[in-house]
Amino acid sequence: MTREQTLIEYYEALSERLGPCHWWPGESPFEIAVGAILVQNTNWINVEKAINNLKANDGLTPQGLRKFSMEELQELIRPSGFFRMKAVRLNNFLDFLDANSAKCITDLKGMETFELREKLLAVKGIGPETADSIMLYALNKPVFVVDAYTRRIFNRHMLVQEDIDYHELQEFFMDVLDPDIEMYNEYHALIVRTAKEWCKKSNPDCESCPLGKFMES
Repeated sequence: MTREQTLIEYYEALSERLGPCHWWPGESPFEIAVGAILVQNTNWINVEKAINNLKANDGLTPQGLRKFSMEELQELIRPSGFFRMKAVRLNNFLDFLDANSAKCITDLKGMETFELREKLLAVKGIGPETADSIMLYALNKPVFVVDAYTRRIFNRHMLVQEDIDYHELQEFFMDVLDPDIEMYNEYHALIVRTAKEWCKKSNPDCESCPLGKFMES
């Protein structure tokens, strides 16, 4: 079986069991981008609290976010953890938009994918996973997002090495799968849900996992 066939079979097995994920949550591309920065080193429950704080104070536009002092912004995003560092990163992101003459992130949608990715990665505090999440979920760019969950699952299935780096892992998918934005979106969300529900770091439940049958074959 080719790698493409294997990855599609995994995707179909997860889709059949879990159904649509409707990820990434957010009412606007800018909100999605802010969420991608805030979710670093925390879980989505904490990010939701911070997002709701910003929303209640009209802070989910570039102009709205700019009106806060650093201290005010830190307090609003405190639930997301590392709030001082993340406040700086949000301001770095706003500076990035200004430097590219973008009133909102959607103004960058017409930029070539590779160029936009490089520009995002140059923003202090935005790494590959955050940049790719912004590109896929906020801007509908055909970029496959990978993370520690992806590495864990596919290493346990002996499809990738445990020490594979981010870009190699990303290429493992993008080299063979069609650049299907909807599939990339859904596949990543399914992987995250699978890792949290069954393929946990300790005591994985392979018997109940929708991918368990592939471990046996």
